[in-house]
Amino acid sequence: MSNTAIISIIDDDESVRIALDGLLRAHGYRVRTYASAMDFLSSCELQNTACLISDIQMPGMTGIQMYDRLSTQGVHIPIIFITGYPGVPPRVSAATPEPVAFFPKPFDCAELIACIESVMAGAA
Repeated sequence: MSNTAIISIIDDDESVRIALDGLLRAHGYRVRTYASAMDFLSSCELQNTACLISDIQMPGMTGIQMYDRLSTQGVHIPIIFITGYPGVPPRVSAATPEPVAFFPKPFDCAELIACIESVMAGAA
């Protein structure tokens, strides 16, 4: 599969960023990685990102806070949250569209790729 869409990965854990980068590139996606929500928000790739994969718990700004900020700015990028924390996923604000999915770490790579492919097919 060859896909020119950019998937942005936001996670404070470098090993997760590296693993996801390799996985997605192997499936033909263009990937950008960021160590924090603020790094992503200040990047020049914000408008070129077709799908976000973000950790929830990160220093500075959580993935949920970043998603809420994007929504209030009128930026609607499909987001897949990944988290190392067990339990019920947190809710985003009522004004924000629901995320596409929540995946616990460690996640099943095939399920994540299937979810991304579904998101990208819907964006086409």
